Amino acid sequence: MSDFEPPAELIKLERSAEEARAALAGLDGEAYDAQWRTWRSAAERFQAAVTEHAAREDVPLSRYELEQAVKRAVRHAEEDPAE
Repeated sequence: MSDFEPPAELIKLERSAEEARAALAGLDGEAYDAQWRTWRSAAERFQAAVTEHAAREDVPLSRYELEQAVKRAVRHAEEDPAE
């Protein structure tokens, strides 16, 4: 699994979800609620894409392993998407 490269599409979706989550910081009220919905939508898109990708026969990882590989790739990238 260590040499597995997560698909760029999944990395992009997770990075988008992390950026939306990070944007929640400092918000309250209606602004928080609106941003929470944005984050939730981005997170749901990522989860659905991981599930779909993991179902492919050519993917050597379980769904969980795939999700964790993508999250590690995003969180250990040179740029932290949450900053």
